[in-house]
Amino acid sequence: MEEGELDFICRGIRPDGKFEQENTGRGEDLSPEFYFGNLSPYAKSLIITLEDLSLPIKNYTHWVIWNIPATDILPKGIARGKIVSELDGAVQGIGYGIHRYAGPKPPKGKTHKYCFTVYALDCKLDLKPSATKRKVLKAALPHIIQVGKAYGYYE
Repeated sequence: MEEGELDFICRGIRPDGKFEQENTGRGEDLSPEFYFGNLSPYAKSLIITLEDLSLPIKNYTHWVIWNIPATDILPKGIARGKIVSELDGAVQGIGYGIHRYAGPKPPKGKTHKYCFTVYALDCKLDLKPSATKRKVLKAALPHIIQVGKAYGYYE
């Protein structure tokens, strides 16, 4: 299938581009709510990654979660752990060294830019929770039908 753009709203990023405090490592560290506007009817699952684009380590991964059921709304505050039973067994891989959402928390006085990327797939992936973002995206590549990005910053 041909890859298209996925329109989505991340409620964790304000209109001015700054992260909401509750969605940061200095706040409650809750994953934000997402609204998907034009999700393909062929989408079976979603992948979400959060990366810090400002570190010398290229696109440092804060969060990777896959096998999220295709849906128009993803609630905030996804539970910690490798397997998320509330999301029909979605899997949180290793991001920031842990199996959970890890919001922005740059060094004090520094502003970092972050990117949420959402991938809509035509299938679910059969990967272990120990999978890194690189392994997840490699497995997903032939199945991606839509991609969307949202950028934000935090200091």
